[in-house]
Amino acid sequence: MKITALLTTATTLAATAILTGCATGTDTSPSRPATGAYADVNGLHMYYETRGTPSSTPPLVLLHGALSGIGTDFGQLIPELAKTRQVIAIEQQAHGHTADIDRPLREEKMAEDTVALLRSIGVQRADVFGYSMGAGIALQITLTHPEQVRKQILAAGSLDEHGLRPGLLDGIAELKPEMLHGTTFHTDYLKNAPRPQDFERLVARIREHDTNAMPRFPVAVVRAATAPTLTVIGDSDVVRLDHAVEMFRTFGGDIQGDTPAGLPQAQLAILPGTSHISLVHRPELLLPIISAFLGDTTDQPTA
Repeated sequence: MKITALLTTATTLAATAILTGCATGTDTSPSRPATGAYADVNGLHMYYETRGTPSSTPPLVLLHGALSGIGTDFGQLIPELAKTRQVIAIEQQAHGHTADIDRPLREEKMAEDTVALLRSIGVQRADVFGYSMGAGIALQITLTHPEQVRKQILAAGSLDEHGLRPGLLDGIAELKPEMLHGTTFHTDYLKNAPRPQDFERLVARIREHDTNAMPRFPVAVVRAATAPTLTVIGDSDVVRLDHAVEMFRTFGGDIQGDTPAGLPQAQLAILPGTSHISLVHRPELLLPIISAFLGDTTDQPTA
């Protein structure tokens, strides 16, 4: 069942859509099960899963959306991605198997947690795929720890609240835990969380975050990012299409590629027939794009 079926007003529906992806798509692959583990970083007992075999290619780190977790957002992607590289999926503060601690949810803190976890398991450099809230975490890592990121994929993210469709955040204050009962967000949390009774607290954390602390990444700061960046958006996303193009330009895209200088490091992908909710559940569209971006080392011919 999708989350949309349970929301009672259009405003709350739109507000909840930005929080994460579809309430379907858990990983049901019976082979090559994930290896789950914990790392103690910054006061968190932080959960992560690894899949695939380490190689000379940097691992791919997956960062989920709000209210969600590894299986809910990436269950359809991980089995295929892990066929060619090691994949490390991480669950953030108060999400999935990672218990909450006494601090608000902030991209800056979650980025530091992620970097600390990666370093604790010996990962000094990686590619990063962040979805929705995870895109903000990924960008924060790229800007504050550029040595940690080889390439980044920002899926359904924005640089600030102005990148979202008008009125989207108006219903956040009305979001209540019972609106999510029966969805995969709720059932997965009850199944995985160390303290299942904390679901109401998680919803309160997200409500506080989105009404008080939406991330803001100034254009001048983003332009300084050195990692090649793929911006991904659905053509019916809650993030405005023109904002995705603005992000693409900020990372160095939207130039004439048929010149001696060649193509820019930035790329833009707009998935057809795709909403914010369904973006991470379109493996037939996402997987070829991700693989091409992360593995593309061939020089393009010039005119």
